[in-house]
Amino acid sequence: MSTPQLLVLGALAGSTIFLGLPLGRVRNASPKLKAFFSATATGILLFLLVEVLIHSVEPVEEALISAANEGGSWSRFFELASVAIVGGVVGLMSLVYYASWLGKQRGKSMLGPGAASAAEFESRWTSGLSPASWLALLIAIGIGLHNFSEGLAIGQSAAQDEVTLALLLIIGFGLHNATEGFGIVAPLSGAEGRPSWRFLALLGVIGGGPTFLGTLLGQAFVSEALEIGFLALAAGSILYVVIELMNVNRQLGYKTLVAWSLLFGLFLGFGTDFVLAVAGG
Repeated sequence: MSTPQLLVLGALAGSTIFLGLPLGRVRNASPKLKAFFSATATGILLFLLVEVLIHSVEPVEEALISAANEGGSWSRFFELASVAIVGGVVGLMSLVYYASWLGKQRGKSMLGPGAASAAEFESRWTSGLSPASWLALLIAIGIGLHNFSEGLAIGQSAAQDEVTLALLLIIGFGLHNATEGFGIVAPLSGAEGRPSWRFLALLGVIGGGPTFLGTLLGQAFVSEALEIGFLALAAGSILYVVIELMNVNRQLGYKTLVAWSLLFGLFLGFGTDFVLAVAGG
């Protein structure tokens, strides 16, 4: 796969986030439709989590076998294992701490309009945006951070000539990004007034653009340790989103619909993998 082709596909994977953003202008979106997309995204992410973990752990296992049975370097094993652990921890916990900070800001913004802390919050952080618009912006920033790690995994996989894995990540992350737009505009659904198309486009660039940037950076370096680190970073961020989506699914109700939709997303992920395996074989 050439660099221009990879960058175009990486940009495409990030741009699908725009598909869900127009719902921010809809006031009566069906709860069942939200439940379907949320659960389907959860199933796709569960598959991606398994796939990414397998590809990040395999080199570590190979280094362990080489050190234990073939006279290989133990330092190499500990190096790769440390990179995988650090990548996973950073990918998960950075978003956990970001969500904690976001919750504190949300609590401040929900105070009465005359409260001093709310006024201070808006003057210092929102630059004139409404609390709902600012929360949507913060969510887009958080999603952008995790999409950046996904882009890194795509670029590094392609740099290592793992074309099938790169294509799988592009398709899977593209499908998932198509549902992330719903999460970004969720605070806007009950707000007064409709967000402008310009503001929605800004949210899409912030949330989806980092996928392209991560792909650009990841494909520029060929390193087994970097590949493991990027994949582990993506795994940690995916795990966080899965946890959050499971909470959303529980709150939405519709247990039967959620279960079938989750299975649909999971089977869709495996089906994509099978198709790519046949095409690459």
